[in-house]
Order: sequence, then structure tokens, then C-alpha cells
Amino acid sequence: MIAIVDYGAGNIKSLQFALKKLNMHSCVTTDATQIRNSDAIILPGVGAFKDAINELQQSGLATTLKEEVSNGKKLLGICLGMQLFYENSYEDGVWEGLGLLKGNVKKMNDTVKVPHMGWNTLTKHRNSPLLKDTVEEEYVYFVHSYAVQDYQQNTLVSSTNYGGIVPAIVQQDNVIGMQFHPEKSGEAGIQLLRNFKELIG
Repeated sequence: MIAIVDYGAGNIKSLQFALKKLNMHSCVTTDATQIRNSDAIILPGVGAFKDAINELQQSGLATTLKEEVSNGKKLLGICLGMQLFYENSYEDGVWEGLGLLKGNVKKMNDTVKVPHMGWNTLTKHRNSPLLKDTVEEEYVYFVHSYAVQDYQQNTLVSSTNYGGIVPAIVQQDNVIGMQFHPEKSGEAGIQLLRNFKELIG
């Protein structure tokens, strides 16, 4: 069972539908025990960093997520969910993230239209089981105004180019992030979620 963490960041129905296509049983939950008993965790997200991290901290779920990651459980962050993994966000102030990955979240380069919305390609930086049966320059669907910067290069699996290099898929051990929405990215996104399923085992 996949625990989808519900912290009020919405837009979870399409993710559940995509998981169902892959026969991945999921539940949307705020219950720490249910999260601990899950096979893997997904932290989705659309919205403001401050509101999201405050909700996770006040509910105690931030601690639960950190404990489960330290126990080796796979954690997938999608869009804002991925950004929450990092040390700090500079979205309307400075906010401390979960600190699971080194790096910061900052406003995207203003030489391009922000938000970055629509289809863009993935460029592979290293081999990963996450990219099994995907093609180079695969198109996936993005919606975001902030992006990860100051990250560790060895965590970068794929990037996209939008006013510069934007981390699109990151991975450090059992912590995986996708800045785009795999559940809205057609067959490419389904394949990435299928690969995540295989990583869970």
C-alpha cells in the first residue's frame, strides 16, 4: 500500500488514478500509523511552501516522514512535494524545509515566463532504474514558479532547460523527487511511476 500524504496541498485524484492503472493500491492519509505501515510514501503538492511545511510540522507528519526515510522506506515527492525535501525555500520569505536533501528552493530565472507551465523535455544526467524504458528528451508536464538550486550534483537524475538547468528528477538513496507531474505526463509519466513501483519491490 502506498501512503499519499494529505496535508491540504490538493490535486491528489489524478495521482490516485495513475497509481490505480498500475495496480498500486494507495490511500490518502494524515495518519502516522498508516504511513508507518505503508510500503512507500508519496508527498504530492500544489501550493505554497510555507503553508505546506507548517501543516507537516504542526501535524507531526514532518517527523514521521524523516523517521520513515531513516528506516529506508521509499519516499517520492512530486512538484511542491519534492521542493519540501530541501533545506530552505525563498518563496515569500525564508522557510525551513524537511532537510532530507541539500539545496534551496528559489524563484525561477526571470528571463523566461514564470510560472513554467506545460510540456518540457527531460535530459538524463546519470543512469538510474527510475529511467528504465524511457527515452532521451522525453516530454513531461510542469507547473511551477520556484525550482531547486544549490543542489548536490550527484543527486541529479534528469533536468529540464527553462532559463537554465532545472532539476526535474532527483534521487538520494530512498528519497526521490520529480519536479513535474508524472500523473499528468501521459505514458512517460506512467512509465516513471511504474519504475518507482519496481523500486519499492
